[in-house]
Amino acid sequence: MRDQLEEALRHQDAGYGRAQHLNRVELPKRFYKSVDVARSEEGYAVTLDGRPVRTPGKKIPIVLPVLDLAQHKAEEWAAQGEFIDPATMPMTRLINSAVESGEDMIPAFRAEVGKFAANDLLLYRADSPQELVVEQERVWDGALVKLARKFDVAFQPTIGIIHQPQPAATLEKLDAALEGQGLLSLTALVSITGITGSGLLALALLHELMDADAVWFAAHVDEDHQIRLWGEDEEAMERRAKRRVEFDIAVRVVDALR
Repeated sequence: MRDQLEEALRHQDAGYGRAQHLNRVELPKRFYKSVDVARSEEGYAVTLDGRPVRTPGKKIPIVLPVLDLAQHKAEEWAAQGEFIDPATMPMTRLINSAVESGEDMIPAFRAEVGKFAANDLLLYRADSPQELVVEQERVWDGALVKLARKFDVAFQPTIGIIHQPQPAATLEKLDAALEGQGLLSLTALVSITGITGSGLLALALLHELMDADAVWFAAHVDEDHQIRLWGEDEEAMERRAKRRVEFDIAVRVVDALR
């Protein structure tokens, strides 16, 4: 039964923050009765019938540094019914993704946030319609001002989609703003970056320049404009709701580890 569970979990799309989903595989039956959190010198581990949960691929025992994250993960396992559905376990999937990536991936994850920031959503503006232009300026300029003041940097927004290089000094200081972030925190930040399309918003959230709702709103200025024009699309709104769940989990990880 454990092998069946591991196979189901392996079919997830780790995606580091892109909307994740479980492929069409048969869900394993729940094989455990009790879920607890055990404390050790290393941290906190979720246990199933007294045995620590391991990652599905490398089968590494998972020990978390913060009780809040372990408790949330335990709640996901406890909430499973007759079958175990990894699609309903976003915290577990994010943690598995981080642990199985390994510490060697820290530079790559840090670079991923920086790559988005260098070509960021907030830096490429519409030239029309005027309503959207004004809204982008109002929301996105506010975020850029906070970042510029915090890190003593300058940005060069542009109209259209032609690449506009940002000052090298700005990119270096933004990269330095990720100094000291560990594997789990960076995995969550990459998730936030992918979901929002913005490394700058991820940095603003990390450094408490914007709260989660403000970041979510800023990331959807264009989409919300389209909704005002054409109304809501049911499937699109369902996808957005799922992304929000993934986003909130990643934010919870960043907040817990800050």
